[in-house]
Amino acid sequence: MVRLYEYQGKEILKKEGIPVPSGGVASSPEEVKMLAEKLGKPVVIKSQILATGRFKAGGIKFANSPQEARSLANELLDSEIKGFKVEKVRVEEQIDIVKEFYCSVIIVSSYKIKAPVLMFCTEGGVDVEEVATSHPEKVMSMSIDVLEGIKKENVQGALSKIDLDSQLVEPISDVLFRLYNVARKYDALTVEINPLVLTRDGKILAVDCRFIIDDSSTTRHPELEFEVPRDTSKPLTELDKIAWKIEENDYRGVAYFMQLASIDEIKKGGYVGFHGMGGGGAMLGADALTRHGMKIANYADSSGNPPASKVYRLAKVILSLPGIEAYVACSPNIASQEMWHTARGLVKAFREDLKDKLGFPVVVLWAGNKEHEATQILTEWCKDLPIKLEVYGRDYIYELDFIARRVRSLIDEYRKIRGEG
Repeated sequence: MVRLYEYQGKEILKKEGIPVPSGGVASSPEEVKMLAEKLGKPVVIKSQILATGRFKAGGIKFANSPQEARSLANELLDSEIKGFKVEKVRVEEQIDIVKEFYCSVIIVSSYKIKAPVLMFCTEGGVDVEEVATSHPEKVMSMSIDVLEGIKKENVQGALSKIDLDSQLVEPISDVLFRLYNVARKYDALTVEINPLVLTRDGKILAVDCRFIIDDSSTTRHPELEFEVPRDTSKPLTELDKIAWKIEENDYRGVAYFMQLASIDEIKKGGYVGFHGMGGGGAMLGADALTRHGMKIANYADSSGNPPASKVYRLAKVILSLPGIEAYVACSPNIASQEMWHTARGLVKAFREDLKDKLGFPVVVLWAGNKEHEATQILTEWCKDLPIKLEVYGRDYIYELDFIARRVRSLIDEYRKIRGEG
């Protein structure tokens, strides 16, 4: 999944005919001041980060003048909020709100539904599920047949059955009708407006929004300029961004990477570079390592039969984590891929990056097609390297505690070699 910034979501909503507050995006205090001057009224300055709870975290400020807006933007830009660096802010007019609502389109994968669900609640900024339970008369929910779509009159009919002012049925049904079309057009798993508001002068506006796009459809939307198509609760590291380039234009198998600890933390010791091979099954290997006192610097996965070149690039990213005390490639299952491609990729990466790493532990566990040939390739072409390489095959895929103990032992030996034991 990949999440859009608020300003990106609002640009889409505006383009598709859903009203949003007047404003724009800025990346410097001067740009904020210029936008505030252009709006000519009190403004709100909203940090653009991929996290919720911005207001409580101090990421949303209110200014009554362009100069005050500039000063507040100076505080926000380049600051860190909820772990995210603020690089952009959205500057928009302050809104005199009379009433808040909630609306969304969410793809529900439950076997009972398996469809987009259009939802509206007469209470905004609240837990919709809780309201639906305690006050069902305030919530409208519609499952939509994707082949038939929806008609505005269907939405109006559904809204007229809940506790909503009759004068608001038409304008809100227009928003909901357009919202579904937005979700479908942009391949969204979730499009949420919270709150949708009624202003003092009778306008309906989308004051905040959240978009989550299906990551398998990102190539259909180059206009959205995804940096990395992944929904994450933490900021992307430079290695995360580099690793995505492996996947971006090469669809042969998977080369997934996510850095789990900061470089400063990794340098303190006790971390291993982890290279899974086989999706969820590889997590068993990561779990075994942590149970035996080691920490995982990253989670990576090469599966789906990637070529050697893709495995090579992924291994290079893992090995570039400074301070890792071991490299563990783990496939605790019978992988339905040609393992000798993986071996060739690892050999090239190890020969380039480990030629001067005396005693550096490398432990490989794999099982699958060409498993024996893969082991021969790896051991033969790495025998002149100064590393401590151990390779295990299918007889050990259920012996993960043994594998973890071997990694632990080799790390202890490596520390002694470096004079740290």
